[in-house]
Amino acid sequence: MPTRYSHPPEGGHDGVLLRDHLEDVAQRVGYVVPDDARTPNDDPLRDIVETLAYVHDFGKATTYFQEYLLKGVDPDDSYCRYHAPIGSFAAYYALEAKGYDDETCLAGFVAVAKHHGRLPDIAEYVYERTHRREKIATEQDAEKQQTAVAKQISDINDHVLEFAGNVFDAATDGDGSWEEFCHRFAGNLLEDIKATVATEGYSEGIDRESLSNSCYALVLECWGSLVFADKTSAAAAATDTEPSAATYEAVRPTADSLDDHVRSLEEQASADPDGTRAERLNHYRSEARTDVLESAASFADDGGGVATLTLPTGMGKTLSGLSAAMEIRDRRDGDRVVYALPFTSIIDQVVDELEDIYEVDTTGRLLTAHHHLSETTIRDEDAEDNDDAQADDADRNDDVAGMLGESWRAGLTVTTFVQLFESLAGPSNKQSMKLPALRNSVVVLDEPQSLPLDWWKLVPRLVELLTEQYDATVIAMTATQPQLFEDATELVDDPETYFDATERVTYELDPSAERYLDDQTEPKGYDDAAATLLESTADDESALAVCNTIDSARTLTERVTDRLPESTDVAEVYAEKLEHAGDVEDVDPKCVAERVADAGGRSVLHLSTRLRPCDRLRLIETAKALTQRDQQLLTISTQLVEAGVDISFDRVYRDLAPIDSIVQAAGRCNRSFERDRGRVVVWWLETPAEQEKTPAEAVYNRGTKLLPTTAKTLDAVRSGATISETTVARNAVTRYYDRLHDEKDVGADAYPTYVDEANGRKLAELSLIDKRLAIDVIVCRTAADRRKVNEIRDALNRYDFDAVDSLMRELRPKQISVPVYRSDSKEAQKLAELDTVHGESDIRWVDTTKPHYNGFFDEMTGFVVPDNTAERRLL
Repeated sequence: MPTRYSHPPEGGHDGVLLRDHLEDVAQRVGYVVPDDARTPNDDPLRDIVETLAYVHDFGKATTYFQEYLLKGVDPDDSYCRYHAPIGSFAAYYALEAKGYDDETCLAGFVAVAKHHGRLPDIAEYVYERTHRREKIATEQDAEKQQTAVAKQISDINDHVLEFAGNVFDAATDGDGSWEEFCHRFAGNLLEDIKATVATEGYSEGIDRESLSNSCYALVLECWGSLVFADKTSAAAAATDTEPSAATYEAVRPTADSLDDHVRSLEEQASADPDGTRAERLNHYRSEARTDVLESAASFADDGGGVATLTLPTGMGKTLSGLSAAMEIRDRRDGDRVVYALPFTSIIDQVVDELEDIYEVDTTGRLLTAHHHLSETTIRDEDAEDNDDAQADDADRNDDVAGMLGESWRAGLTVTTFVQLFESLAGPSNKQSMKLPALRNSVVVLDEPQSLPLDWWKLVPRLVELLTEQYDATVIAMTATQPQLFEDATELVDDPETYFDATERVTYELDPSAERYLDDQTEPKGYDDAAATLLESTADDESALAVCNTIDSARTLTERVTDRLPESTDVAEVYAEKLEHAGDVEDVDPKCVAERVADAGGRSVLHLSTRLRPCDRLRLIETAKALTQRDQQLLTISTQLVEAGVDISFDRVYRDLAPIDSIVQAAGRCNRSFERDRGRVVVWWLETPAEQEKTPAEAVYNRGTKLLPTTAKTLDAVRSGATISETTVARNAVTRYYDRLHDEKDVGADAYPTYVDEANGRKLAELSLIDKRLAIDVIVCRTAADRRKVNEIRDALNRYDFDAVDSLMRELRPKQISVPVYRSDSKEAQKLAELDTVHGESDIRWVDTTKPHYNGFFDEMTGFVVPDNTAERRLL
């Protein structure tokens, strides 16, 4: 029998025999899909995906493909070298032969057809792939592919008949055969497949209602599991790695280590009314955690599902939520916890704490950090519609460690909402590989109110998919529950107890905010705001001002520094330390804070996303150290500090925003009862130069207008000069969300319909991120940064693309994204003139030490485009 390869001999490696690859993928499916995993129809998922594994690359057996693979010879009929289409028909037949229902067979058809692509509109795709337009003179693409499949069948019969028989015998467990498949394809197989998605009668067309509401989830599971097993098989073959169940296993972080850490934090706990308020806060934190764990145990024993965890900011939700997740994981015999956050800016803070608790880094099987700026790995400690046109390049990827890390195989993955929900809603081929890890996992959603309003009806539908199809458990935790999940179980018996017991701030409405509530006139000027901030820090107090846009934060920072020229610029001190240290990792935030404190007087810090992520993290840690020293620190920031950043100021000033954002900002005030009451002031800042709307209106009155709802809510709860914390955090938040759901009906109605109709194409068009035109820029501040750029270029000259990719990932924490609102603007033109990092990339770079880049970087406020225009806005 002629030799048939799935992957050719190259790069010093022997070729992979097609028979071996099919068997290897089937074996890996057994490691990826648990034996007890069931489909919505209660069929064994593992058996279904193993069936697909045996036939997914079957089309590579043709001489057409082998000639192309080994010699680069394209057949006269180019459709004949595509292997996924014949594999998809084989998948449908094999599942049918084993007695599976039509929709399961359909799921297998799509999973194999798209194992190198992404999910389509399933009904439309299946109809088009199986329909023949007999009366049209010219064949369409689908019909050309059907004709090519017939040629491939004939070729296999002529050259590798025995091989085909063996494959189909393995795929069908002897319930079918290659000969029967040939007869079915020549007969009515296409018609039978089309009938599952077609209307009957005279006016034939696509019948979307023929698919069940669980069809999308079934296809998603089959496809994601097959893709993951296939890609890791190909990657392992490139590195001569034998398949092993251990490759896919997680190391579960123990609850004991977390308990020990929490106990060390609770040593100061005291319920004594004469004790310090900080001691009483620790006491309530301990009480809340005990409360949550007891509820989590009962919740898990009752079968899990969706739970909420509602506690005031500063009550240790992160550790309580993780403890609850591990309790549920253990009781439900799961392997993994996925902790999802809204912003990359707070992931590193959570990961750093977890690394300390478990004494690990993020390259092992216990802990992974995964977001677009991270280098995610798990190291082994021991063509158009024809998606397989790109299969050869994809299969050459031998980054096994990267695949495992980005597939969330670790026991605990810390990631973003983007990574989680976009992997469920029309994921890319690469994103699909993490889906198997979600089975029987516990998923923690930290601050779910931060999800875009358009997704507020889709997210509950995706969570339903997680709990019902993947048997996952979901915990949504925040101080401001957005009422996303009906019938969720609350893990805190009486949240009011903790809100009442831990009042740390009072809210005040600045006269400008009062004017907005009354008649929306006369916002607060920046000079007036700067004077207020300076007055608030005159008596050894720290203050945080949260602005709605970068322009607003920069303008306020400029006015403050103009009025306080003798202040110490924290970023300038950091820059000196960075230059001396040589790289960001070598800068100790505590040393920076010590140097700032030694300078005496007041210090000023600016934070925004125009600072490099790595610098931002160090500066936030510096600010934390300074506030712990009772330093007179004035921080002016965009919203990036609002959720999850563990830092405490004596006063917080918040530009007008929705109620939940105001409460989140207040969570940065008097977090540990440093004083009797912190002050949270809501004001309404005026329009920065060259803009038409105030920052609050520009951000929160786009699409669904949120400020009128905020104004009504605040007006309803105010009764004097101040408002209590409980009134805002409970009463106002509830009223606000009630209004959003009842009056605004937030959430796009069409989005969950895409799931019900199995429309992967429409889901793939959705994004949690506002996809504005943006230009990415790597900002090099040190010799180490510049060396990295040179190493990238050297690697490219050697055609070492793996090294290029790895080095580019290492530079992601030094990369910022600059939105450009018109491609023909002066700002866009200036950015486009910057050099790219290397010739194959569209990412720009600047070297802040070179005169050529003067004006592109400011130590205090970060990346700047010289002569900025009105287009310079970033939320």
